[in-house]
Amino acid sequence: QEQLVESGGALVQAGGSLRLSCAASGRTFSSSAMGWFRQAPGKEREFVAGISRSGARTLYADSVKGRFTISRDNAKNTVYLQMNSLKPEDTGVYYCAADLGVAGITAVELRYDYWGQGTQVTVSS
Repeated sequence: QEQLVESGGALVQAGGSLRLSCAASGRTFSSSAMGWFRQAPGKEREFVAGISRSGARTLYADSVKGRFTISRDNAKNTVYLQMNSLKPEDTGVYYCAADLGVAGITAVELRYDYWGQGTQVTVSS
């Protein structure tokens, strides 16, 4: 069973950068597409970025395209989210998730099988 642990969240000023990490334990990481989601206070959780099992394909929400980069290192069982040019609206709890299905990549929350506990990102204006 996969266990996911996010880290790297912090308080930063608008325009700054952060890199989030998600470390996975278990035997199926390399067989899993991975995704990042976020949830702002009082709002529903939303898709941010996804990456295929090999890392060859990525998918981004329009709100972060060009600013965020998702990547993975299967040898380290870790997925990353590099966040540049941060905006106050990027504030929220960021979660990583693993999709063990046959689909290479998805933005649909219900298709993900395992979730981390989240890490807080706060962007001050």
